[in-house]
Amino acid sequence: MYALADCNNFFVSCERVFRPDLEGKPVIVLSNNDGCAIARSNEAKAIGIKMGDPLFKIEHLVKRYGVTIFSGNMSLYGDMSNRVRQVLRSAVPAIEVYSIDEAFLDLNGMAMDFDAFAKSLSYRCRRFTGIPVSVGVSHTKTLAKIAAKLCKQYPKLRGGCYMYRREDIEKVLGRFPIEDVWGVGRRTAAKLHSLGIRTAYDFTLMEEQRVQYLFGIIGVRTWKELRGIPAIRFEDVVVANQSISNTRSFSKEIYNIEELTEQVATFATMTAEKLRKQHSVCSDLAVFVRTNRFKDDIEQVYANELITFLIPTNSTNKIVEAAINGLRRIFVKGCGYKKAGVTASGIIPEDGVTGSLFEDVALYEQDNKLMKAMDAINGCYGKGTVKLGSLGSGLIKNTHEHESPHYTTRKEDFPKVR
Repeated sequence: MYALADCNNFFVSCERVFRPDLEGKPVIVLSNNDGCAIARSNEAKAIGIKMGDPLFKIEHLVKRYGVTIFSGNMSLYGDMSNRVRQVLRSAVPAIEVYSIDEAFLDLNGMAMDFDAFAKSLSYRCRRFTGIPVSVGVSHTKTLAKIAAKLCKQYPKLRGGCYMYRREDIEKVLGRFPIEDVWGVGRRTAAKLHSLGIRTAYDFTLMEEQRVQYLFGIIGVRTWKELRGIPAIRFEDVVVANQSISNTRSFSKEIYNIEELTEQVATFATMTAEKLRKQHSVCSDLAVFVRTNRFKDDIEQVYANELITFLIPTNSTNKIVEAAINGLRRIFVKGCGYKKAGVTASGIIPEDGVTGSLFEDVALYEQDNKLMKAMDAINGCYGKGTVKLGSLGSGLIKNTHEHESPHYTTRKEDFPKVR
């Protein structure tokens, strides 16, 4: 048996933990630069706000229904996600983190009342973190995701659904749109529709050979999973990213190289920190900048530079220095840059690095110790406590007019109890 724990309207739920007065009211969370709706409460969905709607297109709904708006507060959401995971880890031997708001649970070998377990775990998550979580349990990961969706549709399930009887599964799949099945993309859904396949149950009636011919091994895995045969492995070990990108669009065009340097240095710092967090190093670093592609009256510029390190590294010093040098080579004076970013690739485990005759071993070890000290201090006293001077303020030039306090990650924003 497998379970999926799925946080309901996660970003909105995080905001409501500290703003309980917003329960039952329409709330949305916006993307970078307050551009589009990326999370909506059920009440916001009910009045017609769709995922990805630009703010300027729904302003009439916001004013008419008094919708509360929040800028994305990713540090808060990441911390709340970790708190939910702690509750999940206390209940099962292993979890597989699928996304910031979803995690699979391995229940194989556990003998229990799975329906009661699902409802109890949902209650515990809400009780200890304030986040409503739907827990679906079934024979496969794909069916567990469907069971979790049922929890959101039917409040009487009290946050937990155990879907195991064949007749019940067939009944649910018979009403479940094929395009909503985990692993079925737009092109696959369109192809299935052209074949008259509308529901998940219709898909299970196809012959395996035909599924293999039309959709390959990925399609066969989904087909098996829907038929109750586990075909997607449980990954309780986090696989290191093969590339790491940090990019942003700015609230206003940046013309000054010093200001743009601060932004690129900030992205490079974030990239180095992520590398060290997953105990990896990179051999290549790409830096790019581009002008505002939505302005037709200016010359469009997109430039990038690739830097290759003699020895793969995760040092903030080396990665920031390389990124800044790359930026200086591609910067064009007089252009207003709207977006920039840094991407690390050629990623390998840090214990797989081979030294070089041209590398000063003492300086290399000194730099490693410095990075460990920086990470320890920033982990204890908050991100950015120790940073390179090239970062300036260390703030990314984004619009966050509706950002909530960092209730759990910034000391001055901690809620005060009176």
